[in-house]
Amino acid sequence: MVDATHISFAATDRSYFSLLKKEIHRRAEEVGINNTRLNEIDLIVAEMTSNLFKYGQSGEILLGVFRNSGSPYIEIISIDHGPGMANPTRMMQDGVSTTNTMGHGLGSIKRLSDVFDLYSLVGWGTIVLSRVYDDPKAAKANQKVTVRPIVVAKPGETQSGDGLVIKHSDKYVKIMLADGLGHGPEANKAINEAAASFKVFPEFSPTETLRFIHGNIRKSRGAVANVICFDYEKRSWTSTGIGNIAVRMIGPATFRNHMSYNGIVGHNIPTSMNDQQYAAEQYNQVILCSDGIKTRWDLVKYPLISKHDLTVLSAAIYKDHARKTDDMSVVAIKIK
Repeated sequence: MVDATHISFAATDRSYFSLLKKEIHRRAEEVGINNTRLNEIDLIVAEMTSNLFKYGQSGEILLGVFRNSGSPYIEIISIDHGPGMANPTRMMQDGVSTTNTMGHGLGSIKRLSDVFDLYSLVGWGTIVLSRVYDDPKAAKANQKVTVRPIVVAKPGETQSGDGLVIKHSDKYVKIMLADGLGHGPEANKAINEAAASFKVFPEFSPTETLRFIHGNIRKSRGAVANVICFDYEKRSWTSTGIGNIAVRMIGPATFRNHMSYNGIVGHNIPTSMNDQQYAAEQYNQVILCSDGIKTRWDLVKYPLISKHDLTVLSAAIYKDHARKTDDMSVVAIKIK
């Protein structure tokens, strides 16, 4: 089932932290994380919430649980709007603290994580990422294309009206971000019907994929969607979008906004649509956002973030630009 990739937990009330830890433990256990790693996850959450209480303002934890074809892992992302760090590298050293504590928190999180990253700017706040695998060897898997999503349901909803679906072949990877009209169960139903059609359509073309989906979800609320493919041999992107899914192609020296067609998949789409292509030599990265993310964002605001994990990039955009009045999606994609 296509749904939110992450759950948002407010981390502003210390009395709530023990319940938060239990809920994360339960969800990690459900996906198949082993007991040793579960105990380590408990420690990671304890350190993260402790740091948020001491330093963060309007702290938030995002939990992502991924089955990953039988090699499950979880992502725990700590986001705050606190003072930030002038020297993040120094703050990760054991014994360094600004509040007269032992100063082992960040170092402990790093040691217990299979993937750890930290991004902080003075006056902006801090993002801490911990990724924990059931089998740590899976963390070293070599991927031609890395996809790091953050999809969060509208506050108060149990299902997301936004959804991401990925299809792999030996020749290409094909990705769709869809946003069902409205929110809640009916919007979620629309994106799941779209995802089912996406998965069975055998052709490469994003345009023909959307036409196929359009014919199959006419009885649903409908959705806006973008389909983007990366061809391994040709080293090129091919994309088509209908509606207000924002797509930005990013390269080492330039960026370009991909233009979508007007319409609603399942209701009305243009008869004249064409695949649009972009060379990987120019654009090695793509960011997709639903309208739950404000369109006016600029990576220049985040110096050196390209050196960090893609999830940190998605989290930074989410941190500053999530509307929190709708389902929210930001997906960062990068090729080698």
